[in-house]
Amino acid sequence: MTTKELAIRLVDLCRNGKIEEAKEELFAQDIVSLEPYEGILPKETKGMDAIRRKAELFISMVENFYGSIISDPVVAGDYFSVAWDTDLQIKGEPRKTNSELCVYKTSAGKIISEQFFY
Repeated sequence: MTTKELAIRLVDLCRNGKIEEAKEELFAQDIVSLEPYEGILPKETKGMDAIRRKAELFISMVENFYGSIISDPVVAGDYFSVAWDTDLQIKGEPRKTNSELCVYKTSAGKIISEQFFY
């Protein structure tokens, strides 16, 4: 897949609630995921097994999920980005909307890194 095809496919799957399926289909086995800072989620996660555990950790923290809005992707070379707003309630916290910019790098038809800014 080209970078544009990967971007469109990721957005389509995620908009349809198939986030984990998107990762399994589109991510390289040795993907690197970067958060803006160390917190409950690790700052750096490497490999699909660790990505799966990170997703399970995040899901376990969510009390209520109300929806999300994902922008169309912006593609440049081997990179693409999307803006992603998520309306949710983390356990023990008030409901809030998280806004983040997600930047992905691709190579050989797979997503090889993701970095989040929020």
